[in-house]
Amino acid sequence: MHPKPHTALVIVGHGSTLNPDSSGPTYDHAETIRAMGVFDEVVCAFWKEEPSMREVLRMVDSPTVYVVPNFISEGYFTQDVIPRELRLSGPETRLAGQTVRYCEPVGLHASMTKLLLKRVSEVAPGVPLDQCSLIIVGHGTGLNDNSTKAIKDQVAAIQALALGFAEVLDAYMEEPPLVADWASLTTARNVIVVPFFIADGLHSWQDIPVLLGMETEPTAAASQTEIFRQNPRQLQGRDLYYASAIGTEPLLAEVMLDQVDAFDAKHGSSSVAGDLRQWLKLGGGVVGEILVTAVAQGYTMRHRADAAAENMTAFYNPQDAREIAKYDATGAFRPLKSAPTLKQGWQLQLADTAAVHQALDYFYPAAVANWTRWQRGFGAHQVVSLRDTLNRQTGMYRVTGLITDEEAQSLVAQTCQGGCSRKILWPLGKGLPLTEVAPEKTSAGTTVGEIPLLCCEACNILVAEARTVVKARMGKK
Repeated sequence: MHPKPHTALVIVGHGSTLNPDSSGPTYDHAETIRAMGVFDEVVCAFWKEEPSMREVLRMVDSPTVYVVPNFISEGYFTQDVIPRELRLSGPETRLAGQTVRYCEPVGLHASMTKLLLKRVSEVAPGVPLDQCSLIIVGHGTGLNDNSTKAIKDQVAAIQALALGFAEVLDAYMEEPPLVADWASLTTARNVIVVPFFIADGLHSWQDIPVLLGMETEPTAAASQTEIFRQNPRQLQGRDLYYASAIGTEPLLAEVMLDQVDAFDAKHGSSSVAGDLRQWLKLGGGVVGEILVTAVAQGYTMRHRADAAAENMTAFYNPQDAREIAKYDATGAFRPLKSAPTLKQGWQLQLADTAAVHQALDYFYPAAVANWTRWQRGFGAHQVVSLRDTLNRQTGMYRVTGLITDEEAQSLVAQTCQGGCSRKILWPLGKGLPLTEVAPEKTSAGTTVGEIPLLCCEACNILVAEARTVVKARMGKK
């Protein structure tokens, strides 16, 4: 994620007055995000610990505050308690000079399925899945019908993957099906239990083990004992594997950032990095003459004409894109980066989405930002007609405003039609469309897997050519 200046992140957790480990994962994820330098401020708040939700907004000075609930489900706490305590009136609330943006809880994010399966592979390595019953455990409550939805959704998602588990079930502490009935609910020799909780706190490390029959009474906190770190346990003729709470997974910090991006995408706030990250998660695709592909080590970028080529020159830093884009195959300088003259024979290996974003900005400056704003409906506000562009020129370029409509139409066709890969969004002037370029040249439409190159305002090269046209005509006179 690119930096979000003048912005704070508040991570809200449950906390506990009884268990010292309940708030640990929330603080850990906050430290991870703070080290990234994305936000000016990163703080935590809790329902049952200090700092409280009532005082947390006074702890940050940033004018924009994102609130991410570090909760598994959308239910009583995220729909009633947090909005009440933070005095929120909706997704976006103005409070004492601050704009507070309320994101969805981390447990609703699609990547939680991947984190659950990662936890399964860690707790029971090498155990054949067809000999395993998987139980995802939640709290269950009568306070809100949505409290079990996130867990049921995860069960359905894993079942749909058809990975070969003997069965995938949901179970709860306080409502049927009860986790205490795990032995009668399952059939496989191996039973893997993953607590769908944020922390190894009171419920997952002290209450559920008693319900499973692993202990006769609650033990000390997770940080104070090693007893449950040994798997499997032999109970009722089965091998029982008990995992740590899903919320302790370090990758949950990235889920929190994704929820911030998801808020921006849903509610219209600018989030260029978030849209690009989502596009890359779907597999990448084409940007101009470039093919972006997700690989095990991150992402590769190459000329789309080199899709099947081998033995290309390898580069590993996004800054290398600037040099690759600087000259064409003949060694001539490319002042217009969207000209269809990008050379071939190279491959850029990049580690993450931030590096992809930086490289694309070197290859096609502002292309990702223009695409992001356009697809959210903001594009019309950034389009400037050719007349407005020329009329604001000063100095030696002031004469460009004298170009005639006929000269301008012809100039755009000659300069832009084949010499640039961007889609022209601007008109000649108010009520004056471009008439001498192909219709597809002025269409912002695109295909799946493609980030189109959009031209929101005439470039300096076209302005310079307009000066040449006007000066030539004036010279004839």
